[in-house]
Amino acid sequence: MNPQDAFVTRLRRYRERYQISLDEIATMLRVKRELLEAFERNDLSEWPRGLYARAWVRAYANAVGLDPSDTVDEFCRLFPHGDRRVGGTIQDIAAIVAHTSEYRDEFGHPMERRRSEQIEGVPQQTWYVVAAQWMQTRWSRMLSTLRPAPLKRTPRISG
Repeated sequence: MNPQDAFVTRLRRYRERYQISLDEIATMLRVKRELLEAFERNDLSEWPRGLYARAWVRAYANAVGLDPSDTVDEFCRLFPHGDRRVGGTIQDIAAIVAHTSEYRDEFGHPMERRRSEQIEGVPQQTWYVVAAQWMQTRWSRMLSTLRPAPLKRTPRISG
């Protein structure tokens, strides 16, 4: 039995131990029962990827009494559907704070898989460049409203 089968079998056994039907879980998750049946057969061909897959596994784990965080972490390690791809984000954050990152992804996902094709002649900006430009615009607008008014001199009355 491979680790993926063992993971799915463990979840199914917890569900059966607490006598929770697939219909009950399907109602709680608001998904089709067929998707949960496929999951328990280790067939994720119709399942969503990323955030939705992790949310479904988290809700399933909650329903059967398992720790949701540990279950989702294990799901992400074992299945490409739970792909979190934090490597790029961590590298970007490390660049912002001018620090070299020591993060290493244990699975080596292709980093460009989700990015759209670059339009020819239009440079693709990273999120932190866009955020920095936005902050610069906001900062300059705020400073322009905070400039002190020129001092008015009042005439001295000698007396």
